[in-house]
Amino acid sequence: MHGLLHPRRRAGVALIAAAALAAASAALGAPPASAATTATVTVDAAASRGTIPAAGHGVNAAVYDGNMNSSAVSGLLKDAGVTAVRYPGGSYGDIYHWKTNTADGGYVAPGTDFDTYMGTVRAIGAQPVIIANYGSGTPQEAADWVRYANVTKGYGAKLWEIGNEVYGNGHYGSGWENDTHSDKSPRAYATNVLQYISAMKAVDPSIKVGVVLTTPGGWPDGVVGSGDGADWNHTVMSIVQDKADFVIVHWYPGASSAADSLTKAAQIPSMVSTLRSLIGQYAGSRAPGIGIAVTEMNPGYQLTSATAALFAADTRFAWYENGAFNLDWWNTHNGTSQSPGTNDDGTADYHDEGVLSSGSSGEPALNTPFPPYYGLAMAGRAGSPGDAIVQATSSNPLLAAHAVKTSGGVNVLLVNKDPSNSTTVALSYSGFSPGGGTVLQWKKGATSISTTTGSSATSITLPPYSITVLKASGGGTPSPSPSPTRSPSPSPSPSPSRTPTPTPTPTSGQGCTATYTITNSWPGGFQGEVSVTNTRTTAVSGWTVGWTFANGQTVGQLWNGTVSQSGASVTVKNVSYNGSLAPGASTTFGFTGTAPGANAVPSPIACTAS
Repeated sequence: MHGLLHPRRRAGVALIAAAALAAASAALGAPPASAATTATVTVDAAASRGTIPAAGHGVNAAVYDGNMNSSAVSGLLKDAGVTAVRYPGGSYGDIYHWKTNTADGGYVAPGTDFDTYMGTVRAIGAQPVIIANYGSGTPQEAADWVRYANVTKGYGAKLWEIGNEVYGNGHYGSGWENDTHSDKSPRAYATNVLQYISAMKAVDPSIKVGVVLTTPGGWPDGVVGSGDGADWNHTVMSIVQDKADFVIVHWYPGASSAADSLTKAAQIPSMVSTLRSLIGQYAGSRAPGIGIAVTEMNPGYQLTSATAALFAADTRFAWYENGAFNLDWWNTHNGTSQSPGTNDDGTADYHDEGVLSSGSSGEPALNTPFPPYYGLAMAGRAGSPGDAIVQATSSNPLLAAHAVKTSGGVNVLLVNKDPSNSTTVALSYSGFSPGGGTVLQWKKGATSISTTTGSSATSITLPPYSITVLKASGGGTPSPSPSPTRSPSPSPSPSPSRTPTPTPTPTSGQGCTATYTITNSWPGGFQGEVSVTNTRTTAVSGWTVGWTFANGQTVGQLWNGTVSQSGASVTVKNVSYNGSLAPGASTTFGFTGTAPGANAVPSPIACTAS
């Protein structure tokens, strides 16, 4: 039950109360001697699993953390490849007032105001993810925040949540989340959310607004409260329908042991399937474009362990592969009020949910990375926003494999979950001819990430309890398979200060027209949208749009269509739900892409209806 974790996550009690920061080194011990096991990993570089989302690789930051904006922290998060920072911190989102930098009944540390936070976000090169105060706030307060952020200051903050875990407001009996509304039902939340969305988008229509849902399979999913006709998720979505841009869940799976913790990635496909079904039930034709954000996550079990590091790397990519566009680890610093112990895997247990030490009594020195930091950093080194995720399969259940196709080759992320044995891995590739390899590696007990050049791209031995990125250089650049990619990132731009630049270009075709628009752009990348219109006097059952890029652009993630690209030529076909168009009717598909040079609108754009 998520609520049981909230006294820790909400307040970071030890972090707030610490008057002095103790510096103590943690001895994590070397891995045990091991035998070798074997595994095979097969990489299909032509089988798309989507792309790494622009705001995917995130962490939480909290206003009770006086160190959240230090240069040391921004440097560490940038080095880990972090692309999103969520603010003002979990349940503090429902008590925080941005104008006064205060929190109802809570502690706000000096130097944690919104502008200072945005300075840190920009120093990292990340996007802000902002919780608008639902618990004690108003739609007007949220709209004023949007105006200050994007009109007055030009920050370009695109991702906004309406409240934190509002279902924890006491309506179902457990009440950790502040909510001053007299009606705490899901019906009231959803009705108020529509007011928030209307007020906020009246200020900046380009923002993306998320609505809070319960995690499938987690409390109170499926519970019908007093006076309600359905559970939280169905009630909220039946009212919000297609008005939100994304849905929000939190994921703290918990575990009975270290080994059990490392099986939790298997939960992700069914959770996403449940959410997609729910969205499809209520959001109509807009459902495929509504994203999924996991704005709080960690294993919920032995959080400073090597196990948590392996969990971080593996599940980050598992969520990407299943379509989540934003994942925010809880937390940057969190603090502890317990004496250190020992985790199942032999590492030190500081009972701290931060990825960096807060320097509390008994902990290592301030900002010392805990193992989960390295798990996140290894995920960041496996690929960058816009890189294509491709299919990777492993023959060994204790070896997780994920693969990313980059401009320089293919990166394979390998997580050896065997605590005692090294694993010798034979790798094979289809659709790609590997050259040499560079190996980045972190293993249990390490306090840095090692780099080895001149390695083989087809064979490697992995230490026990380790995370490895094998970067295979060279080889071919095959066309991606024309299979549908996953749900889109509602805000793909990695630049927090850009605004959309529309460049429509309509082109006639055989039975339909296509209008290509650049809706957003940033250094090295862009977001596009194509509108397809039936020009016949009878209905059409399908359509195909094609164009040729002139400046080396490539399509990354695409939604509401299936894409194939061969060199500069791009072909997009309809999917099952948007191929049928009545006379004069239109549909759209969108995508993100890379633009290494100029980003002119391609011409001509062919459109053929069937």
